[in-house]
Amino acid sequence: MKYLHTMIRVTDPVATVAFFELLGLKEIRRIDSEKGRFTLIFMAAPGDEEAQVELTHNWDPEPYGGGRNFGHLAYQVDDVYAACRRLMEGGVTINRPPREGRMAFVRTPDNISIELLQKGENLPVAEPWASMPNVGEW
Repeated sequence: MKYLHTMIRVTDPVATVAFFELLGLKEIRRIDSEKGRFTLIFMAAPGDEEAQVELTHNWDPEPYGGGRNFGHLAYQVDDVYAACRRLMEGGVTINRPPREGRMAFVRTPDNISIELLQKGENLPVAEPWASMPNVGEW
């Protein structure tokens, strides 16, 4: 398992990037999605580029009450299906199953969202994951 990033939602990306730059972080990657109407800005401390903060700016304004501005912790796993199976066997609800063999979301006992991302290419689509519905929020 490898730590990837922490995601926070931002309403003013220019001001937020400036804030993180003041802290000493540098922008290392930016993704603009016209279709999804969002921008992802990845920042990291020089020399520690693998530990990133992901600034997510949704172009359509929305209020971020109830902690919605904090998104999730993300971890890369060798086998997303095996990780989800292990969590389910331990009593954890898979809130967003890895239907496409790539990404799943679960929550900690304190309701913090955790994203599990398949290392490398997507795994082949497989059951029971392909048919599992989303449960709750993720």
